Amino acid sequence: MSERIYLDYNASAPMLESVKAAMIKGLELFGNPSSVHQTGRTIRGAIEDAREQVASFLGARPQDVIWTSGGTEANNLGLTPSLFPRAMQKDIRLYVNAIEHPSVLNGMRFAPEMITVIPVTSQGQIDLSWLEGQLNEMSGDQDQAQTISPGSAPILVSCMAANNETGIVQPLAELAKIVQDAGGLLHSDCVQALGKRPLAWPELSADLISLSAHKIGGPQGVGALVLKDTSIILRDPLVAGGGQELKRRGGTENVLGIIGFGAAIAALKENQQKDQDQTTALRNELEQGLKEISPDCVIFGQDQERLPNVCCFAVPGFSAETQVIQMDLSGVSISSGSACSSGKVEQSHVLKAMGVAPDLSFAALRISLGNQTTKSDINGFLKAWQKIYEQTKASSIPGGKAA
Repeated sequence: MSERIYLDYNASAPMLESVKAAMIKGLELFGNPSSVHQTGRTIRGAIEDAREQVASFLGARPQDVIWTSGGTEANNLGLTPSLFPRAMQKDIRLYVNAIEHPSVLNGMRFAPEMITVIPVTSQGQIDLSWLEGQLNEMSGDQDQAQTISPGSAPILVSCMAANNETGIVQPLAELAKIVQDAGGLLHSDCVQALGKRPLAWPELSADLISLSAHKIGGPQGVGALVLKDTSIILRDPLVAGGGQELKRRGGTENVLGIIGFGAAIAALKENQQKDQDQTTALRNELEQGLKEISPDCVIFGQDQERLPNVCCFAVPGFSAETQVIQMDLSGVSISSGSACSSGKVEQSHVLKAMGVAPDLSFAALRISLGNQTTKSDINGFLKAWQKIYEQTKASSIPGGKAA
């Protein structure tokens, strides 16, 4: 292949030209955004313009957008007992979905004994019945006379909007009702969902969400934690410093990254529906081609609501590690799981939680498309993958010939 085919958008999307242009223009700015003189106010204005862009897109207030170094820091910042009044904090229990990103599964500022992992169904969705039973049992120990409102009970639940490996969408609206009816708060890692499905309050339902710029064509190294309203208070910053971000995240802001994030959101607002329609059509074509090449191909979450750009599939006995290497040599960039766990030859914790057998899990590949993916890219992938598949199949048959 003369040109490399990139099908790993869930790991990171290529930077948009409009984002590059905005950041290049931003290079002309200098000074400290916390300074009160005109130079400082100018660069502060660029930060606040981007904050307004993100807030407007989500239906949030600008002051509730907290800039971070990325999605991981946003998750770490949001997963804290300090969301609750000080008198409650020692009793806060954190419930995390079993298929979360590692930055959520580690529980950040919660002691291990205060973290409970929520199982998922074989279809890859959070087990709402299991969680509801746990919260009902917990609420039975609470004072029934207290007012039930979000944050009134020592419960914090974290569930991603959509899974990064399978693309399976989580039932956030139903989950939010269960959590908030029990008096708890709901955090959602929306890093992968941003740009790939509608994402705005009040429909979003979560109390606070995490975002990252580089999944939507923005720069790496910048993200945001966004709060729903004035009832959500971060009392204890993860990064202490000079009081930036209304004392919720210290340190001089990443001005260029923030400008890029704002530009990526502006592009997203204009092109989101068109991009979703395009990637859905291309993904369907990809999956049809995979089935034609190998009827044994298993597509995870095929019957569930998924992000329009993700296909996670496996062929029994066909090593994912080997496929990734061979496809790379053929000029195609794909993944065998989330980028954060690449390089580790171990079973995907997502597929394991879904009850997928290890041999099938070790064969799983993730193909993720984006707004620059073309029909030619899909055809090129299928051609390269078919060649590798047929060679592998032939080598496993006595006599060395494929069936």
